[in-house]
Amino acid sequence: MKSTVSRSTPWFAPALLTVALAAVSCGPKEEPAGSAVQAVADTLATAEHGAYLATITGCHDCHTPGTLYGKPDFQRALAGSELGWTGPWGTSYARNLTPDPITGLGAWSEEEIVHALRTGKRPDGTELRPPMPWPSLAHMKERDIKSLAKYLKSIPPVSHKVPDALPPGAKVSGTLVMPPPSAWDAPRTP
Repeated sequence: MKSTVSRSTPWFAPALLTVALAAVSCGPKEEPAGSAVQAVADTLATAEHGAYLATITGCHDCHTPGTLYGKPDFQRALAGSELGWTGPWGTSYARNLTPDPITGLGAWSEEEIVHALRTGKRPDGTELRPPMPWPSLAHMKERDIKSLAKYLKSIPPVSHKVPDALPPGAKVSGTLVMPPPSAWDAPRTP
């Protein structure tokens, strides 16, 4: 039986190459758009995987009515909440993430959803306010973040306009989730 490895190639070179390729493919580095690896990541992105990610990353905790009261209403999954989150940023409300064209993400493309989760900026340039954890979600691998966007575009649209965000110090009507911080948790000033 004749060996396929030449005499000048060390016997371990094929194994070393395999290990190196595996290590590179597991790393967090994103491939440039248009590359073969990026095309595979796009193909592997699925709404089913996005549903899983929306669950384990806690999207329903804030964006599905009733969840913070222990009874999530999945008939209105991710349709937003009227609970106000108050902090130094003012008061914000968990937005409607369903593909409703007027009150949700229906007018957003999957790419715009991905961009917002990566940068904290909506297509109109306004910022996603706390407690939206976009700085954490920004670290998702390409396949994962695209799957999440696919999922958000695939769920049933629910028409629900959540209250507009309010600036710091504005009078809030309705339920507030975050009381003023204790001395321990208050942001420190330099």
